[in-house]
Amino acid sequence: MDRPLPGSVQEALEGFLGHWTGTTQWEATAWGPARSTAVAISFARAAAGLAVTASYRHTGADGSRTEGHGVFTVDPDRPDMLWYHVNSMGLPPEPPARASWQDGVLTVERRSDRGTARHTFRVVGGVLTHAAGLRLGAASDFSPFMTSVCQRVPEGADGQA
Repeated sequence: MDRPLPGSVQEALEGFLGHWTGTTQWEATAWGPARSTAVAISFARAAAGLAVTASYRHTGADGSRTEGHGVFTVDPDRPDMLWYHVNSMGLPPEPPARASWQDGVLTVERRSDRGTARHTFRVVGGVLTHAAGLRLGAASDFSPFMTSVCQRVPEGADGQA
C-alpha cells in the first residue's frame, strides 16, 4: 500500500500553522441575529507530523464562548485530507469529513441529515480567512453564515485558541 510521506499534512498546511486572532461576522439566521465576536484560531503540528490540530474560540461581547477542535490528517488509502471535528455544544463527536486542497484553499464539507456546512480556509497576504455556508434540506445553494478574518499572532505573544 502506498502511504503519504510523514509530514504531508503539516507541509500542505504550513501557511496555517501558528496562532491567529481576529473577528468573526455572523449573518442573521434562524439561530440568532447578525453579530460580531472575537476569534482565536490555532493550527499546530501533532503526531510526529502526521496530523495538524485546529482549535478555535469565539468570544461574544457578553463573555460567552464557543470552542471547537479538529484534526487534519491524511487517509493512508487516498491522498485527501480528513477533518475530525468536536464542538463545545455537548454533542457526541462527528465522523470524519473529507476535505479538499485546491489552489491554496482548504475546503471541508460536513454533512448531516439536516444539510451540509461548507468551510473554506485560506491564507493570503498574511491574513487567514475562514468562511462558512449552509445548504439546508433541498436547497441548491450555500447561504453564508459566518466569516472570520484573522492576523497571525507573533511568536511568544498570547493568542492561543
